[in-house]
Amino acid sequence: MKKKLLPLGLLALSLVACYTPDPFTAESAGNHESSHASANGTMYRVNYDRENDESLQICNPSISQDTVNFPGAMLWLNFSRKLGVVAPDSEYNVVNSKARKVLQHDRLTISDTAEHVLWYLMRDESKGECQFQDPEWSTHADFIVALRGYDVDGSKSCSNLDFGIFAVRPSNNAKFWFVEKGMIEMASPHLWVDPSAKIPEDGDISTVEGYFGTNNVRLVYAEGSDKPLNIVFIDYANGGKKNAVSLKKPKDRSDWKIDAPLISPDGKYVVYNMYESSTSWEAYVQELSKDAEPIKIERMHEKMSEPAQPHWFESNGLLFVLWAEFPIGSPMVNDKDLTIADDGSVGYTVMREIRLLTGVPKVIEAKWEGDAFEIAKVPMTGGLSPDGKFLATGTNNAYLLKLP
Repeated sequence: MKKKLLPLGLLALSLVACYTPDPFTAESAGNHESSHASANGTMYRVNYDRENDESLQICNPSISQDTVNFPGAMLWLNFSRKLGVVAPDSEYNVVNSKARKVLQHDRLTISDTAEHVLWYLMRDESKGECQFQDPEWSTHADFIVALRGYDVDGSKSCSNLDFGIFAVRPSNNAKFWFVEKGMIEMASPHLWVDPSAKIPEDGDISTVEGYFGTNNVRLVYAEGSDKPLNIVFIDYANGGKKNAVSLKKPKDRSDWKIDAPLISPDGKYVVYNMYESSTSWEAYVQELSKDAEPIKIERMHEKMSEPAQPHWFESNGLLFVLWAEFPIGSPMVNDKDLTIADDGSVGYTVMREIRLLTGVPKVIEAKWEGDAFEIAKVPMTGGLSPDGKFLATGTNNAYLLKLP
């Protein structure tokens, strides 16, 4: 259900009931940890049912961008039935009971290699919230962005959903609404915030600057009447929603759907997938400008898929694009045990350095530096931590991989 965006003046901020973590300490490891060492590094299972020796499905894995409060951790979205993590309190139920059930997409979770829940955010049923979708850590360590769905008829069955985009601070649980409704379920928002921004102590948190500590905030998401066909870019330092831009699509790809656009660390580019079907997709990098042309990311392995779930990684002034490659004909999911199939047979994680320029001729705006190279002989789709130590992935099987 597609509706017009709300005016900025109607953006709302609310506090929600969720668990505020204590600072990370080494003691958060423990006997709940399930790990496997290989040439790729140490693989830790995430949301693993030890009683039944079974991985429990997740989606939207996103590596922590906060290496101080949430090192070696990932953000993810749950499914129904039960959860394999360690509950931090009585509010975070991990099994169904008469009083409370684990429902699909009813919470956002950050957990570590020891399966400890470091932070979570439950849907607010009192406000008619039905579920979350597409959580993603922003480029700034202090903010997460996601979709919230509610039933437009006010029904508890949650069968006719509309979605809005919000940001949340794990530090104090405050939410900020970019738009409360009118988004499709597959909007996949991503947020860039000036890296120098500090959360203000006494700012007006109903405004962009008061909430984020800066107006230098950028948002991308996918839109369409019923499927994600275009990327929308909003720069809140330059007119906000009234100057929203729709990015160009590659030629002969008008009907292909957009998936998971992610803004670069400098806020000027985006990487994303575009897919025709569950086994046919391509990846692109593109300047955040209405006139910019998409630039296709080429795969590394001839017998593997096109790049899947591209992410950015920056280190010592160098910029890289990171992606996964799956066997040709396979879907973009991890449905194999990566503690066993860790030899490249089910895919790879690949990186390549890139140099980006804006406002220059197309032939030089994006230049690849050197060849692509493997960082793991398993496909990890949730990104690389800012310190370069951990990769994340999820779907049927979820893992954190600590690199050697």
